[in-house]
Amino acid sequence: MRILIIEDEVDFANALSRGLKNQGYAVDVAKDGEEGWELGTVNPYDLVILDLSLPLMDGLEVCRLLRRQRPDLLILILTARDQISDRVIGLDMGADDYLVKPFHFEELTARIRALLRRDLRVREPILHVGDLQIDPAERIAWKGKRRLDLTAKEFSILEYLARHKGEIITSEQLIEHIWGEDEIDLFSGSVRVHIYSIRRKLGNKSDSTRYIETIIGQGYRLIDPETNLA
Repeated sequence: MRILIIEDEVDFANALSRGLKNQGYAVDVAKDGEEGWELGTVNPYDLVILDLSLPLMDGLEVCRLLRRQRPDLLILILTARDQISDRVIGLDMGADDYLVKPFHFEELTARIRALLRRDLRVREPILHVGDLQIDPAERIAWKGKRRLDLTAKEFSILEYLARHKGEIITSEQLIEHIWGEDEIDLFSGSVRVHIYSIRRKLGNKSDSTRYIETIIGQGYRLIDPETNLA
């Protein structure tokens, strides 16, 4: 899952970004409304965390424009404005949720998971590939009845491949979506290391039983090894 934080308080934004990255999310940060609007329309974010008191473009206007441009985008307003009227306006502008500062980080992550569970407009609640089951909201996966012991990054990679099952996904796409825009120069060997670890945890014994195929010179794709179909 890729998140955009639009927040002008740099220390707060960076701390929030680190916390969410530790949870396995890919995170980018915009420090004003115009930058947030531009990034939100160019990149395929799943969720925007949006402050309202922003320079260059007010957060409510950013919310309105993003909702018009990206009707499927999840928007969570995170602001110090605590008046009921502010909440009503924010929700009427198209926000999916509204959280007032100060807050507990655990509540924020719980709200993110709740938004994912409710977001059945464009998402399957559970992703299935063969006997793999992947729950994006709870961030857990099973192979048959066995729960997989995945790191946060490994889960995010597996989820992304499952959402694009059968498609060839390049290392660059994985870096951009799983690590974020700031890590685009990350060495592709890091991706290979994570793919190897996921395969090992899936119990891959040979090429014939692999869920994750390596397409030499192109990237990776997730298939059902029993049928060789996505």
